[in-house]
Amino acid sequence: MALPNNQDNDSIQQRTADWQQRADAVPGRKSAYKTLSQLPVAPLYGPTDVADSDYLRDVGLPGEYPYLRGVHPTGYRSRLWTMRMFAGFGEPAETNERFRFLMDQGETGLSVAFDMPTLYGYDHDDERARGEFGKCGVAVSCLEDMQTVFDGIPLDQVTTSMTINSPAAIIWAMYIAAAEKQGAKISSLGGTLQNDILKEYIAQNEYIFPPDPSMRLVVDTVEFATDNMPRFNPISISGYHIREAGSNAVQELAFTLADGFEYVRHCVERGMAVDDFAPRLSFFFNVHNDFFEEIAKFRSARRIWAREMRETFGSENERSAWMRFHAQTSGASLTAQQPENNVVRVSLQALAAVLGGCQSLHTNGKDEAWALPSAEAALQALRTQQIIAHETGVTDTVDPLGGSYFLEALTNQVEGGAYDYFQQIERHGGVIPALESGFFQREIADAAYIYQQEEDRQERITVGVNDYVDQDESLNIPILRVDEAGEQRHIAHLNEVRRRRDDREVAVRLRALESAARQDGSSANLMYPLIEAVKAEATLGEMMGVFRDVYGEYQPTWGF
Repeated sequence: MALPNNQDNDSIQQRTADWQQRADAVPGRKSAYKTLSQLPVAPLYGPTDVADSDYLRDVGLPGEYPYLRGVHPTGYRSRLWTMRMFAGFGEPAETNERFRFLMDQGETGLSVAFDMPTLYGYDHDDERARGEFGKCGVAVSCLEDMQTVFDGIPLDQVTTSMTINSPAAIIWAMYIAAAEKQGAKISSLGGTLQNDILKEYIAQNEYIFPPDPSMRLVVDTVEFATDNMPRFNPISISGYHIREAGSNAVQELAFTLADGFEYVRHCVERGMAVDDFAPRLSFFFNVHNDFFEEIAKFRSARRIWAREMRETFGSENERSAWMRFHAQTSGASLTAQQPENNVVRVSLQALAAVLGGCQSLHTNGKDEAWALPSAEAALQALRTQQIIAHETGVTDTVDPLGGSYFLEALTNQVEGGAYDYFQQIERHGGVIPALESGFFQREIADAAYIYQQEEDRQERITVGVNDYVDQDESLNIPILRVDEAGEQRHIAHLNEVRRRRDDREVAVRLRALESAARQDGSSANLMYPLIEAVKAEATLGEMMGVFRDVYGEYQPTWGF
């Protein structure tokens, strides 16, 4: 980057050294200043901190390679990010009601949370599902449940994100069949399937099958989307859960991108051309409290992805190099103490996501440290996005923080840390050997331990938790509780579906699914028999049961 006119490095460094001497005479508030990723923060940044950068090569213009300043040339001046609030609880009809409420209030995209039995692929009358109905999302056991979730919502006119992983192919098949029941063509459907199984082994632990068949399922969905659904993102490569598990920002960035590269390699090995599928890969990041580090993370993510897609994978389509991402404010940063403070945390995190150039955004409710968000809290969270979009002026220019000496230097630091991790992963033999050995998990645990130590020593302050504590705190948080009778209604409906369906047709479809599952991915794409089984009213548990029989369940062998 160019230095100021009529100045050179030597004179700037001398003036800065003189300033530093005066500044050092004033005691600091902290013994050390560093980001949450332990990157040192200097008291002042100037042109010499980015003197090695070439503006057009390393920073560039919005909408131009390396996309550091955004993938679209006009940023939010022509189109705001999608306000996509995550929702789902209890019965499908309740979730449909919440979706309608949020859309009436200005939400511009849907995002579905599923409950734990659905996430693990069990029908809700399974003994292993007992007590978990609807507590962290909506219960979906069959096609009719999916139809109810989206009743009256035209799926060819709204984009939908679904947070589902091990059973992702089945849930997606249900969504596709529900859309077809509405009369929509699947080629018109837009949205995102999370479908990131690698981060399950690394962080969230909602894996079911071993890595190899799990990756086969993911590649099948990418191939199906490439051939049939050009507007749908078949994977949302997710750093969010890695961060929530305790990682720092550099780890979140590095591990997420490493997973993304691994998916690209597997798709290429299937025989797919990178420029046919890469434009539909998307990402999902956390937004934590360290304001500038989070923005630096997003900017460096775009540059790394663009560089590696072009230089490592040989992409020629510029859209293959676009890092498009959804962001969600950090649930782990929310506190049960003084929950009103969470409104401020969420607002600042959301602002960081916008200044970092997100394509869509979810803002958490202030009560999420206690329960699923109430309608009032969800509305307040949505209004937070709308205030940022329409009242702050931050959307009027593209990448308004670009060129900040601190931000550009920090972006380079974060990026360098990510490449250090890429080298470590390579030394472990790649992503899958590294996760099987416990490398990722140990790194995240170490980062979480460091963070907690700093909290315990009050080197980092969390207002209301380890300082500024209100001893006489009285809470006025309306706790959203799942209706226990709803579970019985849901199970009764599931049994009614089983009574009405043609069991012989279901058996035929399940046998076809098993036959395809026993073939390799190059011979049989599992999405086709899954859609047929869904249309015959096979249940989630029955289809997942086929996969469990064929693939088995994964048990990790690593330990701390």
